Amino acid sequence: MALFDSRAFGPVMKPSQPLKAVSLSGGGYPSNVINQQWLVGGYLENRQGMYSSEIFSGQRFIHLGIDIWAAAGTPVYAIRDGIVFGVKDNANELDYGPTLITQHEVSGVKLWCLYGHLSRGSVKEWSAGDTISRDDRLALLGSTAENGGWLPHLHFQVSLEKPSDIDMPGVCAPDDVDKARLTYPDPRLLLGPLY
Repeated sequence: MALFDSRAFGPVMKPSQPLKAVSLSGGGYPSNVINQQWLVGGYLENRQGMYSSEIFSGQRFIHLGIDIWAAAGTPVYAIRDGIVFGVKDNANELDYGPTLITQHEVSGVKLWCLYGHLSRGSVKEWSAGDTISRDDRLALLGSTAENGGWLPHLHFQVSLEKPSDIDMPGVCAPDDVDKARLTYPDPRLLLGPLY
């Protein structure tokens, strides 16, 4: 049973074709991801071997968000009315690159949503505290050159804990999964059954 009624939320992207699930548990990109088709990557997926940057310490590879692959420049939308919590360029290798976090309140519960791997130019119009409405265009997907070195995609993640920075750990160590899922619940609780 969902914590929230996903009908109260809008889509983070508006795909031109139905999303299809794809697994990255093999540690690399399947050809259909490389071709930037409309595909979705899973929550709590084991992606051992993908996260080689120092920021992951070789220990964190369980995915805490949902990825949606599409071409650079594809629009990204607000899922619900709320405010911009903050914008930051997490410009480390294999990091989020330009990142936007929104804040919402649903049935008395505060939650924060991270939109990662955006384009630098598209997030410049936002500042912390700006009001947003459901389906507002928040940003565009960034290119590989500006999004941490990844193929263009959106990393969408939910937190029930107020972030201390404009960042969230996108992956965790296997030993931390039980704790992490309490803080970072499955985004499908908001987005509906994407896969």
